[in-house]
Amino acid sequence: MIEELKQKLGDEVQRLQHELNVVLPNEIRKAVELGDLRENSEYKAALERQQFVQARLGQLRQRLSKLSQIDLAQIPTDKVGLGSRVVCEDQQTKAHETFSLVFGDSVEFEEGHVSMGSLIGRALVGKAVGDDILLKLPAATRRLRIVELTTIHQGVVE
Repeated sequence: MIEELKQKLGDEVQRLQHELNVVLPNEIRKAVELGDLRENSEYKAALERQQFVQARLGQLRQRLSKLSQIDLAQIPTDKVGLGSRVVCEDQQTKAHETFSLVFGDSVEFEEGHVSMGSLIGRALVGKAVGDDILLKLPAATRRLRIVELTTIHQGVVE
């Protein structure tokens, strides 16, 4: 899971580096050739895109740095942690829900993915199979029980 995320972020860094170093300078040069820069929308758009790309690259590099610092040995093998897939049973309705714990700033949240810092994520972290969770949400309070747990060591979050 972590290596795939590193690869995905690395690919985006390479794409943005190319845009910053090749594509945008060409667009800026073409816009400058058109003349008066005060009313040149192409020039302004290229500069704004350049600023955005630089900011995004900074975010990605910071995220990659944090990912490199993660030690899988520090993630528990028998309790909910980063990368865990948790099946919970609602104690009132008996319905089962599956949650996958991901990074708080994950690039793509798929259905069932919750961040470690969310209300649900914080309530689940450190719990084991059979533990009850009191989940206080803004709209209601729910009681859940963990019925199944797959950690990052046993499988990948889908």
